[in-house]
Amino acid sequence: MKNKGCLIGGVILLVLAGIVFWGIGVSNTIKTTDQGVQKQWSNVENTYQKRSDLVPNLVNTVKGAANMEKETLTAVIDARAKATSNQIKIDDPSQLTDANIAKFQQAQDQLGSTLSRLLVSVEKYP
Repeated sequence: MKNKGCLIGGVILLVLAGIVFWGIGVSNTIKTTDQGVQKQWSNVENTYQKRSDLVPNLVNTVKGAANMEKETLTAVIDARAKATSNQIKIDDPSQLTDANIAKFQQAQDQLGSTLSRLLVSVEKYP
């Protein structure tokens, strides 16, 4: 009978030890998984931080492009205004001087160059 009681006690002890070791294994698995989740979440946060750090660069790029386009448009408008304000009336021979013709040609050349800059900036866009 004594052996039977020891056997039952040993089985109970083994079952309890098995439950304890199983609990320790589950606890370790939970901790390892939690650390993996925290690591991956920190990677996500780092990616978000890098993206938010790049936003000012993007804003500055857009501002620079807008300033260039604004300058190009202003130059085209000014050149067109100069080209249209410099008119030589053919029926008035007193205006057909070399200075007036050179001034007119210079305004037309300036308009042509600014229009070519405008076309280059337009061609950059798809």
